[in-house]
Amino acid sequence: MPNRPIIKVNLQNTVTKTDFEGFNKLHTGKVRDTYERDGKRIIVTTDRQSAFDRILAAVPFKGAVLNQFAAFWFDKTKDIVDNHLISTPDPNVSIVKKLKIFPVEVVIRGYITGTTDTSAWVNYNNGERLFCGVQLPEGLKKNQKFDTPIITPTTKPETGHDEKIARDEIISRGLVSENDWSKIEDYALRIFQRGSEIAAEKGFILVDTKYEFGADEQGNIYLADEVHTPDSSRYWVADTYEAKFAAGEEPDSFDKEFLRLWFVDHCDPYNDEILPEAPAELVEELSYRYIEIYEKLTGREFKYNADRPILERIQENLNNYFLG
Repeated sequence: MPNRPIIKVNLQNTVTKTDFEGFNKLHTGKVRDTYERDGKRIIVTTDRQSAFDRILAAVPFKGAVLNQFAAFWFDKTKDIVDNHLISTPDPNVSIVKKLKIFPVEVVIRGYITGTTDTSAWVNYNNGERLFCGVQLPEGLKKNQKFDTPIITPTTKPETGHDEKIARDEIISRGLVSENDWSKIEDYALRIFQRGSEIAAEKGFILVDTKYEFGADEQGNIYLADEVHTPDSSRYWVADTYEAKFAAGEEPDSFDKEFLRLWFVDHCDPYNDEILPEAPAELVEELSYRYIEIYEKLTGREFKYNADRPILERIQENLNNYFLG
């Protein structure tokens, strides 16, 4: 079980900004910072917590959990499609293949839920029935299971905000070729099925998730970014879902949804210039949940590595990897 005292002590011991000596920084994302050295791509997963295209908080140990969780799932799905992971020389770091990332995120939903502008439930509740090119039936209730998982892609135009997009538009706009998109859809559905099966064995429902794919110079398609982490995916507790759904209550979850809901209740997270500070107890709880689902799903004990400054440890491990 996760160690709450260690989490509490390390609430301020988080990685929110990186600048590693000897490495070329390429990009600062919402959660990941990307570097390059010796022709290799380096992804550092920070503790930044994002939602609504904003940074909401810094969550202790989150970056290490996400990075190691992704490595676990990359290994579990590599027989379906190859992925970009080469090595994980540090709990927060992945060395990956250099790819051209397709400009469309593949969002797969097994249930209708969510609170953001691009979520299926928000749009459905507002009257939309043709969602990302998928015709939805009347009478659905929040958190209800779809008959079969649906693919609802998003893209990020110049506005910087995720926008819904349909299959036909992806192809007509030349964002992804029809041949590549057909392969990506097939890979995504099979990966989601694999994730759902493994999650079910451990007592969880994989509710929805998002995937990113990229291609190498030869046009080979790879799974990239992250896979089935509690940052990119929604997980519910399986054995309480039916009772919660029947009662019209929110399912027991292991993702960041409860933090999203807190911000929705206390501000306008899309439009307010300054957001309120996330309560320490919610940040602690989120760290606890991320570690707990990592341990339960992978069967591995999470190593806190909290005996030295995180940035110092990462710098040393990167140096050792590249310099030997």
